[in-house]
Amino acid sequence: MKQDEQPISTRQIAEALAVVNRHAKAAPDPRQLYTLKQKTIQKLFEQKKAKKIGLHYSNHPKYSQQHSTLLIQVDDYYFHVPPKRDDFKQYKHLGALDESYRNPKPQLNLRKAKQTLYSYLGWKPQNRGNRYSAYQQAATTSLLGRGRRNPASRSYFDR
Repeated sequence: MKQDEQPISTRQIAEALAVVNRHAKAAPDPRQLYTLKQKTIQKLFEQKKAKKIGLHYSNHPKYSQQHSTLLIQVDDYYFHVPPKRDDFKQYKHLGALDESYRNPKPQLNLRKAKQTLYSYLGWKPQNRGNRYSAYQQAATTSLLGRGRRNPASRSYFDR
């Protein structure tokens, strides 16, 4: 950490986690965001800055089977993570998810949230050459073609 930087507060981490979690739910490829969330929560547990509350039934059954998620608290924010086997023995099941509760709305954009979490974890941000995801690049490439067509190959419409 540089000398002029202040340590990141638990509140800032919780807000950044909320932003990353919200964006991950709508992302075409959320793996990177969920990994960032998972690693951050893991470190928060190690530092005793997060606590496990109990189990909830998930609103999204897996393979048509009901399953549970572990509710955790970081500052004033609540998140769900996949439970470990021991969590079922140690924590009470709270039943169905309370749909009326919402986390406080953070005033943070995704880029700043990722910066905060990368800094907290001590990671270096991935420097991508452009700002478009691999999903968008693949879609664009397939729509535009991969360059000039081989004259010997004919499409269905050329027949």
